[in-house]
Amino acid sequence: MFNAEIKSAPDEDICILIKVDNHPFSYIIDCGEAKNLSVKECMNTNAIFISHTHIDHFVNFDTILRHQIGIQRKVVITGPIGIIDQVQNRIKSYCWNLIDKDAITYEIREILKDGEYKSAILRPPIWGKEEEKVVKSSVVFEEKQFVVEYEILDHKTDTIAYLFKAHDKTKIQLSDGLKGGKWVRELKDAYETTDEEMRIEIEGKIYKSKELFHLIHVEKGKKLGVILDHTANEENHSKIKRTFSGCDEVYIECFYKDEDKEFAEKNYHSYASKSGKIMKACDIENAIPVHFSRKYEEQDILELVEQFNKARK
Repeated sequence: MFNAEIKSAPDEDICILIKVDNHPFSYIIDCGEAKNLSVKECMNTNAIFISHTHIDHFVNFDTILRHQIGIQRKVVITGPIGIIDQVQNRIKSYCWNLIDKDAITYEIREILKDGEYKSAILRPPIWGKEEEKVVKSSVVFEEKQFVVEYEILDHKTDTIAYLFKAHDKTKIQLSDGLKGGKWVRELKDAYETTDEEMRIEIEGKIYKSKELFHLIHVEKGKKLGVILDHTANEENHSKIKRTFSGCDEVYIECFYKDEDKEFAEKNYHSYASKSGKIMKACDIENAIPVHFSRKYEEQDILELVEQFNKARK
């Protein structure tokens, strides 16, 4: 369902691209340097999810903006408190006298607290804030196939961890010589609305929907998590367990090796074994460590990943 690709090299600032099966758009998590992020991928991006705006997570926003101008559709940007002003200020630092007003629209969604975000529309060439409103929801982005939820973690500033969650799919297992038809959709509707008495006709025979519920199979939607910079403390880990337990795949920050634990604590980061242990606690089978300190050489990163994996056993 979700196909994530790390677009930044180990010595570059973090950027992750997420593509969705049978879906025309892609999604960017953080705007690090990421030389592997192509022009086409930027243009095809439908939403940008910012964890926080430290320079290593936001430095490449201007390049993405450069490639998106002219796509003539709306792109959503989400992030922590302050993201509306920060995006607006970055954009307004340029001259836009040759850009049409329909070149692009940005909707910025600023996560205020659990279950609440503020949104504003920015359009060229003035880029003033329009249609400002507050939305009560734990879902910060939604498509037909999936939603994106979030947790607010502490990194000596708010940092947003994102959960991509596909909708469950209701499927019919045909048996007893039954053939497909409009009744399949009717049965799915009855099941999803818990209507046990709906009359359903199949090849001239009338059934109550509950008589056919045994044909229903629910395929659980896949879940992908991205947890970037955060302090490895009890409060953050409690939030991570609450939201990300049982995910199919999680990308998690591992900025430092275990022997550099004091730097992690000083700089409000996580480190290898702590990230590994919280992934074990969340029962994540496919956990991927990302976002390493740029002071590390290749051998250091191999040792860090080994420490992470050892802590998950």
